[in-house]
This record gives sequence, structure tokens and C-alpha cells, in this order.
Amino acid sequence: MTGTFANILRRNAARRGAAPALTFNGRTQSFAELQAASSQGANLLATKGVSAGDRVAILSRNRPEYFELIYAANKIGATLVCLNWRLSRREIGEILGDADPALVLVDEIGAGLLPDGFDQCDVLQFGPEYHALRAAQPDSDPGYDGAADEVALILYTSGTTGLPKGVMLTNEGMSYTAELAKAWGMSEESVNLVAMPLFHIGGCGYGSSTMLAGGHTVLMADVDIPTIIDLIPRHKVTHTFMVPAVVQALLNTPEVAKADMSSLELLMYGASPMGDVLLCRAIDTLGCNFMHAYGMTESAGTVVCLGPEFHDPDGPHSHLLKSCGSALPWVKLRVVEPTTGTDQPAGEVGELWLRTRMLMKGYWRNPQATAQAIVEGGWFRSGDAAYLDDEGHVFLFDRYKDMIISGGENIYPAEIENVLNGHPVIAEVGVIGVPHDRWGETPLAVVVLKEGQTATEADLIAYTRADLAHYKCPTRVEFAEALPRNASGKLLKPEMRRIYEGRT
Repeated sequence: MTGTFANILRRNAARRGAAPALTFNGRTQSFAELQAASSQGANLLATKGVSAGDRVAILSRNRPEYFELIYAANKIGATLVCLNWRLSRREIGEILGDADPALVLVDEIGAGLLPDGFDQCDVLQFGPEYHALRAAQPDSDPGYDGAADEVALILYTSGTTGLPKGVMLTNEGMSYTAELAKAWGMSEESVNLVAMPLFHIGGCGYGSSTMLAGGHTVLMADVDIPTIIDLIPRHKVTHTFMVPAVVQALLNTPEVAKADMSSLELLMYGASPMGDVLLCRAIDTLGCNFMHAYGMTESAGTVVCLGPEFHDPDGPHSHLLKSCGSALPWVKLRVVEPTTGTDQPAGEVGELWLRTRMLMKGYWRNPQATAQAIVEGGWFRSGDAAYLDDEGHVFLFDRYKDMIISGGENIYPAEIENVLNGHPVIAEVGVIGVPHDRWGETPLAVVVLKEGQTATEADLIAYTRADLAHYKCPTRVEFAEALPRNASGKLLKPEMRRIYEGRT
């Protein structure tokens, strides 16, 4: 049997049927109960005309039925299309038109996002009617054993211009989630707190890790700091993933100092860099191990890790805290000069390319975009600017499209952001390039101050000049109440440019 979602659940249900698998809002399902519920879900999909190769879309906030449907679709060979409920009705309509699902499942928020008069396919809404329909189905497993190259999930990229692209993730690619669980020290005894949205690879991918390892997953509807502080000691959570913005919010909550976080073994962070100052605060406050994870939707999740052994700010490897780590054993990396296609020597910035069996099958119904992203030899062009050191550690600079060219010099916003994140009054910062009459572009820093703190533009510019070449330093600073972010916590640089480019 292949290492599909369905087959791994079948094995865990047979071996650990009574063990807790999934908890949500105080209700816990065992592996046997999850196996039965997902089989009923699979049979319900079949009664609605869904068959192998069809797509089933889900437009909902996090809920236990989400995991049930990941397994249910896999049990009949269908593909689950996970949709971002934070998009507009227009965007959802365009994506549904592209995905062409046989069935759409929604919660109350998702129902409100469907286009007016939507009749493309049947719609089921979670709630009493859905549960009655599912309960009426037999809990016998349909028994489908999917091939390695069949598409298990389609996740749509955020898409800054044009229609988002549907990333096709195969059974084989997602099977590496079980290997990642081992790399993260997860076992049958682990308890994983999952707050990332399940339409994101950091949700449905990382969120599946402990479950696939036979451990216990505690699911949250969304990020809520007081609830996180409550759930960790209540369920003796051992693992979790947070983006740096959530870590910062957690540390800025006074209650965390009194909370019992002693069960935490590993906090993984990613999606954006964590500055040295924030990392040191997190280590002191939470007292657990930390790991930096780098990956993307197209790679079915994490491909590079910086392990806990490198997270001692005073240790011999402290310089590697600016790195996101080295490639996992089944991943090959290159840093390439994108205009010539030649490999860059150690220490020279280029575009990060990767090759792995985790890699997407391609973009759904978009062969042109697929051909641009996956080039000869099966190498995927990440679009991230990075360099490798002599030992293969990856040092990310930024997205190439976010690079600022000022007076002919290349400036990477992440360099400036890392410096400003060390300022004691700054809570958050994002840097973009804006037009400049003389230099073409110049860095603009958009700063969110900590509550009750003050700073001037001149103060902050002077602060950066103590650590950076002057041409890299921002020439303007704007103060904001918050920064625009997507569901994964990444800064929305296009939105920042829309807001601030026209200001002088």
C-alpha cells in the first residue's frame, strides 16, 4: 500500500484505535472514531456523485470535518481543494470556476462567499443537516488505494496578480509529512497544537504531522492568544508551529509569564524571519526547543530546517540563527544566478532552486506557469533570494520580486527588517521599495510601535545606520497601527506598496 493519508489513518486506527487523534472545542475523537467518520464522509461524497479523479472543494474555517474530509476524499481517490475563506466573493468565484469541483462544502462564512446564484455543482453546509447525511452512511471503508502520483490536495497560492494558481500535491509528496514528523521529534506520545488555517500548507500539511505519527492533534478554529495559553497546559501540548508575528503577540501577553508551558518540547517557526531579539525573548519565556522551518506550498511543506542545537544565542553556532538551516535528506538545493542559470559560489546571492519527491505535480490547468516554475532536471525555482555557506546552510534574503534597486545597488528588505526588529520600541516592521527621483527606488520602513512607546523617523533611521551601509538604510519611516498580513502571517508587500507608494 502507498503512503497515502487514507492508508496511514487505516494503520493508526488498526494499531491505536482507542488513542486520541483529534480534539476541537473540547471534543476528542479517537483514531477509530476518525476512521469511521471519514469512511462515512467518503460514502457521503460517493452518494453525491463524487468519484476518483473528481475535485471536492472546502470553504470553511478550521473544524474537525476538515481533517475528516482530507481522509474521506483520499479514501475514494478524489482531490480535496482547500479554499481561503479570507478571499473576496469575486476571487472565490474565479477559483471555483478554475477548480471545477464536483461538490463544495461550506460553513456559514463560506456560504456567504459563494457567488450569487451559484449552481456550478452541489453545495453542502456543515451543521445538523450535513451531520445527519453523514451519519446515515455506512462506516465501511471504501478501500481505495491511491497511486503515488495521484493528486491528493490542491491548494491555491495567494496570487498577487491575476488568478491564484492551484498547486497540485500528490500522495507521494504529502506522504513525506510522516517523515517530517520524525524529523521534528514527533511520536505517538506527542500532542500538537494547530492554529494555522487548514487551507494553507502550514495547516493541512504541518497540521497532519502528529496525526500521521499516531499522536494527538489539538485543533483551533483560528489564532487566539488567550486560548493558546489555556490549551497548552490543559492538553500538555508538546509541539506547535507559529509564525513570528504570533510568537510576538504571545510574548506580549502578560498572562504567558504565569502560564505553565513546561510540556512544550518544540516550537517551530517559519513563514517569515524571526529577529534575534524576539528569538531570545521566546527562548527565555517559553523554555522549549526551537526550530526554524522553511518551505512553501509547491514543495508540500518544509524542505529546510535549522534544528534546536543551533538555537543557543550564546553558543558556537549563534551565527546560524540568521539561517533557516540546511536541506532535509531527501531535498537537493542549488543557488542559481537566474539570468544565466549558473550555480553561485558559497556566499553569493542567487535564486534558491530545489528538487525533491515532495515537489508539486504542477499548477492545475496551467502548463505555462508549471513550465516556468519547474525547469530542466526537475528543479523548482523558488523565487527566493538566498545564499549558501560552505556547509550548505541557507541564508534567505528576500523574494526577488521584493528586492529594492537603489542607485544600481541591490537592497534586500529582510536585512533592514532584521535590524529594526532589534529596536526596543518596535513591535513589527515591514520594508518596501518606493519611487525616488534620484535613486530610482529607496527603502521605506513601515513601523508598528509597542504599546505606549514613541520614536521619531530620525531616531529609527539613525538606528539602522549603526548596523547597515547607508545606501541600505531607509530614507523614510511611516508609522502604522498594524501591517497587512495573509493567513500564514506573511507580510503583504504588494498591499504595502499600494498603500504607501504614492505618499511623499
